[in-house]
Amino acid sequence: MTEKKIFISVLAALLLVASAGFADEPKELTVFTAASLTGAFGEIGQIYKNETNISVTFNFDGSQALRTQLENGAYADIFASANKKQMNAVEGDGLMNNSSVVIFTNNKLSLIVPKDNPAKITNLIDLANPGLKIVMGTKDVPVGDYAMQIINKLGNDSAYGDEYKQKVLSNIISQETNVNYVVTKVALGEADVGFAYISDVTEELASKVDKIEIPDKYNVIAEYPIGILDGSKYSAESDKFMDLVASDEGKAILEKYGFSPVERTTAKAATNASQAKAVA
Repeated sequence: MTEKKIFISVLAALLLVASAGFADEPKELTVFTAASLTGAFGEIGQIYKNETNISVTFNFDGSQALRTQLENGAYADIFASANKKQMNAVEGDGLMNNSSVVIFTNNKLSLIVPKDNPAKITNLIDLANPGLKIVMGTKDVPVGDYAMQIINKLGNDSAYGDEYKQKVLSNIISQETNVNYVVTKVALGEADVGFAYISDVTEELASKVDKIEIPDKYNVIAEYPIGILDGSKYSAESDKFMDLVASDEGKAILEKYGFSPVERTTAKAATNASQAKAVA
């Protein structure tokens, strides 16, 4: 083989190795994310792209819908759920890198009403008023599950009367598959009141809906877990995204949207304790 042919062969080999290396570099992460995180994660995703030059493609939907998609073979690098129930199910199916899963933020529910509040809702007792139009999530979507827990607490409180729970349930006109649909129906005046997260009343929506606080005695703390899918092709890059979510910058964005961020170390300990309890 001539010296020129050897040079061409070596150059071709080097180009092949280089192209293979480039092929392995991620162009984007795929993040399956609870619908209530739309605003916050949209901002965090942009910061991640600016810092890494890797785009983030989000699939925002109800956590139960995201779980079903993952179970049916949909690809994702990261899953962020609005409750532990859906995350635990995906972990149980062997789809998560379980050691990566942490609770990264908390949320609470509130009642939301149209800005003009035509039904004159002022407190939880009003939910039992005859003819009221209530919208909430389905029992499978986290925001619906949390709402039912609140209704059950109220129904078990003698201060609200024996018939309170049944009256409230009879006023439910629609159950939605993600919280964004709940908010939209209230903002459009298609319902008198809805159960949503406090984080859902953003600056943009503040001109269309008002929040009515649910006292902590009856409220539920919504814990949000996040983790890397076991089949992720970009686990290192996914871990960097999770680090950004847990960073001071990420927490500030979550707080801006009404979430209550938690320390990653504390979250991990809480997650491990929950997993151990579930196994026991």
